[in-house]
Amino acid sequence: MGRFEIVVGDITASDAEAIVNAANESLLGGGGVDGAIHRAAGPELLEECRKLRGCPTGQARLTGGYRLRAKYVIHTVGPVYRDGAHGEAAALASCYRASLETAEARGIREVDFPSISTGVFHYPVAQAAAVAEKAIMEFLRAHPAMRRVRMVCHDEAAARVYRQTYNQLYAGEKEQRL
Repeated sequence: MGRFEIVVGDITASDAEAIVNAANESLLGGGGVDGAIHRAAGPELLEECRKLRGCPTGQARLTGGYRLRAKYVIHTVGPVYRDGAHGEAAALASCYRASLETAEARGIREVDFPSISTGVFHYPVAQAAAVAEKAIMEFLRAHPAMRRVRMVCHDEAAARVYRQTYNQLYAGEKEQRL
């Protein structure tokens, strides 16, 4: 897949320059990926997040990675899924774009994402995969300096959905054009 990869793993163990945190608007930790990243990064992450005073849905904020292998954490707040008719796809796409734009502005060239909004925010994985991959691929086409973007899925079932979606959307496309 070239500059875009889909892997199964623990995002808190990522060796990317930055990992993305699927946060809540307070940025003060929560369940799922958010809680795991806060626990792995240590209390310094919470201290820095308090200074940011939150983040609206669809936007992104940057902090240090502290005890993580990743140097940075990009926090983004995905939409809570209601029925798909309340702007959820646009808000989710904005999360991916804002995260990548934040990375680029800081000179970060390797970013790992979790599957934003598909946990406690209940976004259907197949729909989220299509939105995520479209936003990521569009960014990669327009920004050749980005070396690697990975979707780090927590289990093989989610990774399978992301791979199937990628194959449906981009099977005929050659990655070298990115």
